[in-house]
Amino acid sequence: MPKIQSSSPAGASPRSPRRRQLASRLLLVAALPLAGCIVIPLRDPLRVQVVGIEPLPGAGLEWRFGVKLRLLNPNDAELDYSGVFLELDVGGKPLGSGISDVKGRLTPFGETQLFVPVTVTALDALRQALRVVEGKDGRRLDYVLRGKVGVGGVLGERRFETRGELTLPASMR
Repeated sequence: MPKIQSSSPAGASPRSPRRRQLASRLLLVAALPLAGCIVIPLRDPLRVQVVGIEPLPGAGLEWRFGVKLRLLNPNDAELDYSGVFLELDVGGKPLGSGISDVKGRLTPFGETQLFVPVTVTALDALRQALRVVEGKDGRRLDYVLRGKVGVGGVLGERRFETRGELTLPASMR
């Protein structure tokens, strides 16, 4: 019986050192992007504080007010922002929302103030007023301010949430 010889070139057997070296290099190249993700430091979340609320002219059956926010960057890298969206819940119910296309840059460990107009429909305001009058919420109302700030790049946006309590004046109890 004649011997059958392989037509593969020398050194190309599945167990050859060249093939193993090539496979090792390909595996290393494929793993590099994953290693890059590991060394990207996790960032502290953007901090947002409400520093003021002022009335704005409304139209029809809506009320508008401006919410002044303080953005705090607790990280050692600059943060470019572009746009802010807010939702305000009072007593566990939606009250209003607002949006602004404001743009800017937060320096490392820096802060800035933004102004966001918020709209409250008359119906939502009436519902909240009835809850207060009916005594369902007592003298204090919990609020939650949620939102997001557009930061572009890979991150896209940074979400935030601020909680607090509103105490009603004695004349409104």
